[in-house]
Amino acid sequence: MTTTQPAPASPLAPAWLPAPGDPDALVPGLWAAGVGRAADGELTVQGLRASALAAEFGTPLLVVDEDDFRARARAFREGFDAAFADLCGGADVYYAGKSMLTLSTARWAAEEGLRVDTASGGELAIALAAGVYPAHIGLHGNNKSDAELRTALEAGVGRIIVDSLDELTHLAALAAEAGHRAPVMLRLTPGVHAHTHDFIATAHEDQKFGLSLAPASTDRDGNVAGRSPAAVAVDTALATESIDLLGVHCHIGSQIFEAEGFGLAAGRVLEFLAEVKAEHGVELAELDLGGGHGIAYTAVDEPRPAAEIADALADDVQKTVERLGLRCPRVSLEPGRAISGPAGLTLYTVGVTKTVDADAPDGGTAARRYVAVDGGMSDNPRPVLYDADYTAVSARRTSEAEPALSRVVGKHCESGDILVRDVYLPADLGRGDLLAVPATGAYTHVMSSNYNALARPAVVAVSGGLARVIIRRETQEDLFAREADPRLAR
Repeated sequence: MTTTQPAPASPLAPAWLPAPGDPDALVPGLWAAGVGRAADGELTVQGLRASALAAEFGTPLLVVDEDDFRARARAFREGFDAAFADLCGGADVYYAGKSMLTLSTARWAAEEGLRVDTASGGELAIALAAGVYPAHIGLHGNNKSDAELRTALEAGVGRIIVDSLDELTHLAALAAEAGHRAPVMLRLTPGVHAHTHDFIATAHEDQKFGLSLAPASTDRDGNVAGRSPAAVAVDTALATESIDLLGVHCHIGSQIFEAEGFGLAAGRVLEFLAEVKAEHGVELAELDLGGGHGIAYTAVDEPRPAAEIADALADDVQKTVERLGLRCPRVSLEPGRAISGPAGLTLYTVGVTKTVDADAPDGGTAARRYVAVDGGMSDNPRPVLYDADYTAVSARRTSEAEPALSRVVGKHCESGDILVRDVYLPADLGRGDLLAVPATGAYTHVMSSNYNALARPAVVAVSGGLARVIIRRETQEDLFAREADPRLAR
């Protein structure tokens, strides 16, 4: 595109979205390291053209830069090992599999020296099938089934993160029955409100996760009036032979950029560990500070590098343990989105386009262009669930046309089926063109569905300039696979 001055901004555009001089430009920080443009302007991933990927594998298509994924995993491992080396001998990094877990991604994480965090029996099964060492697997979940707990015990997972006193006593009984000693981390809610969407903020009191650090005002759910649920859980765990209390865990939310919340949470949990030491004479050996580190979805997002996150957190932890006279516990963390998110992009094929008059804030109207693609909320439900913002660029070609404020929508029978709420795209974008949406490696594949009986997309990994399918595209036959109607029998 030859435009050198930004086009006039649309009155419909949000304040954070200026009109670009070049809507085809790839904004640094939004894309995997291997993404670029060929000499003719076509989007490439490690030199592979978007049109070639679409022709071979179809669209919608989730493309993951494996080399970028691995580099981000290494950056967390190396950054936290270095930051905590003198303080507690290094740190353990658990890849939060819920962000994107396949046999391949689990192996990549393990091969880069990461452990794997799972949040269900299904995720645990994937990690085990991928060959992850069981002692390097953690199992999360606020309502784990007996089958999930028994599988974890039998497999020898390294930690079971317990979410409630109810679960702790139930797990103790299951472990005793099976002749095991359950390795337990207690998930605490430190009362730190993260600056993120309410649905992904997880450390305030009024939500389903964790054991509160706040004293209970009444005797309920087995708690003792005046003692916190967390303190009661420690009492119980230390007094129970079938429980091996390793340490404590906290997680304040997801897609967080500010450093203050993580440091504040670490301080409150370490103060609790000091209380445990004073009361029981026990210094718990492990402290998991969770994940939730934000990534760039649009040009205004400013994520912090892994090493910077590590250095800031190590500084907070060191100051606190020195103040409290504690031996520093072994620190662990659980990045997921920060590893898988930027490594992925989704390719779509454009279908219907139309321009409508929309009500503007000034009382007039302004043009908004709708660009419909061949996917939607079934392959990326985050905009519907969290009002998540994304951006997009033309992938097949660059254009000389002026940028037009556009809304990228899917093909589902929902007016809220929006993938990119506001983005400037070339005004001549039309049927058959390709769009690329960056930062879709996290929470797209794992949250995809068959709404409107759409088949879920393939996932392709690119490494060393070669592409391979790691999750095949569903077929219509797959949609019938669980049907029990005898008339479908062949």
